[in-house]
Order: sequence, then C-alpha cells, then structure tokens
Amino acid sequence: MFVRSMHKCCRVCLKSSTRSNAFSYFIKRQLNTKTARKLTNEEARHKRNEIFNEERARQLAFITRIEKIQVEHKGPPEDCTLIMNKGLSTPFNCAMHIGELLMNRSVLALVNGKPWDMHRPLIEDCELQFLHMKDENPFLSNQAFWRSCSFILGYVLETAFKNDYYVELCSFPVPNVTSGSFVYDADLKLQDWSPSAMELNCLSRVGQSLRFSDFRFERLDIDASVALKMFEENRFKSEQIPQIAGKSETGSSVTVYRMGDHIDITRGPLMGSTGMLSRFSVTAVHRIESPLYGPLSRVQGIAIPMSLKLHYWTYEFLMKRATKLNPAPIPTAFQAKPINETVNKKGKENDN
Repeated sequence: MFVRSMHKCCRVCLKSSTRSNAFSYFIKRQLNTKTARKLTNEEARHKRNEIFNEERARQLAFITRIEKIQVEHKGPPEDCTLIMNKGLSTPFNCAMHIGELLMNRSVLALVNGKPWDMHRPLIEDCELQFLHMKDENPFLSNQAFWRSCSFILGYVLETAFKNDYYVELCSFPVPNVTSGSFVYDADLKLQDWSPSAMELNCLSRVGQSLRFSDFRFERLDIDASVALKMFEENRFKSEQIPQIAGKSETGSSVTVYRMGDHIDITRGPLMGSTGMLSRFSVTAVHRIESPLYGPLSRVQGIAIPMSLKLHYWTYEFLMKRATKLNPAPIPTAFQAKPINETVNKKGKENDN
C-alpha cells in the first residue's frame, strides 16, 4: 500500500488532521536511503535566501552615488516625463508617481520596447509603457502570467510536502497558453503517485493562499558560480546552470527570481506580485520519462488573474481540460534560444 493521503504534507490540511502523529510515522517508514539529503527543503530554501541577500547587497554596494535618468511614460492616464534614480527606481516606482490604477493592474512594463519586470530597476534613459491583462493584445501579459504560475507551482511542490520528501525541481517549459495548462517537471520522490481530488485540492490551496500574501517577484542576475552554490543540492539545476550561463549575453550569468522565500531560475519576465492571482488550481500529476533525467512527475495547473472575471462553470471546464497530459517537450539537455525580447508589431516576443 502506498501513501494516499497528504494531510501531513500540505500545510493547509495539517490543521484539520486528527491523525498527524500516526501519519508522520507512516511516511517516515516509506523513506529510504536514496531520498536522504544533506539539507531538507526548508534548509535549502534558507541557504538560497542567504546567498540571494548577500549577492544583492554586494551588487547594490557598487552604487556609490545616485544618478538621475529621464523616463518618458507613454500611455494612459497621460504621457509624462519622470526623473528617477538609475539602478534603483523601477517601473512600479514610476507607476506610484502616475496613478494607483497603474500600480494595481500592470502585469509588466515595456522599457524601450522590451518586456520588463515591474520591480526590476531601470538602468538608463528610456521610454516606458505599462501592460495589463485587458490590453487590446494581452499576449505579453498572458506569457508573463503563465510563466509566473509555473514559478508558483514550483513553490507549491517545494513547500507542500514539508521536509518528508526532498523535492528536486527540474524545469518548466516556455509558456504556451493554448496548451490549456502551465507545467513544472520535478522529481517528487513519490513513485507511481496518482493524487486524489482531495490531494490536488490541498496543493491548490497552498498556491491559492499566495494571493493574500502579495509577494513581489524580485529579479537578480548572478554569476554562474553563485548560482551553482545556490542550487548545489539540486542535481537538475546544477547540470543546467553552466549551459544556461554559456548561452547568456555575458556568457557567465544566470537570472534568478525570488518570491517570498522561494528562489528559482527563469529568464522572466514575471508578473508584479502574487496579489494578481484570482484562482489557482493544481489539476494533474503525470508520470513522464526523460532520456536525460529518468522518471519525472509533470505537475500541471490552471489559474486566472484577479483582473478577469470567470463563471465557475467555465473555470471547471478549463480545469477538466487542464488534466490532460500537457504536450510540452520533455526535459533533455538545456537548449536556450538567443534572447531578443523586442516586441514586434503583433505583440509577440522574437526568440530568434
């Protein structure tokens, strides 16, 4: 018999469980030597945060004096010019000077025509626009939201199982809204696990709760050596980092993001904060086989942003569709395309 209940694993369900001690003992009997790690999930997150804080402080120390830049805002409520601080001020700071509506609804910004995180510092004189989910063409906003949801799904997997299983996140594919679900591929250390509806609901509630935390997505570009130290407990990330760095513009940098205490690798951009979530659901866990990494779990989900209203029946229909195996490529050797994020006339990103 295999573990079928996740009352112990999911924080949300812990409070309502009346058999947590017995269940904890049962889970520990399932553990074997190959799942034992030097660090627990919580300890690994703590270590990554320490490195993140140290590296961010080191980079900020290079700013010895405040330089001003000129930001030309284009769009509603009106065009205007802002004088901001180079390397410190962000699009969100600009929105604070313009109006509350831009602060609340903007998913990301366009800086000189390139997608830009709301909390990423501006580094030069620029033209600034804000994007939201109800734009005439919301392609870039949808991409950022979908990518952010995969990032959040990684957080759910790392935290919902507490420290009973050391979860190793592998990767998530390029966002594809038409696929019907966002994805994260990971090694959950749970062989042949087919979660019940209650177990999926437990996972969903972990992600759903982030809406009220309103965590910002913080971007940091770091050297590959720092990234290797940050993710040395993760065999997938450790193998991917040199390849990611080699294909970066500098040939040695890796972009990481932090949300709360969760840190992961992605080139972004991501949405402004988790407060933009409305509904978030984990819909399925499929077993896949990677030719490079072996057996993995493809965890899938669906979500809608706060700015869009959806009838419950429609959402349930989308949830059902999101249970089907997502056809995204199975993780193999990392292959990054050259990054050219300038927006073309159709509002798409040029990846070639």
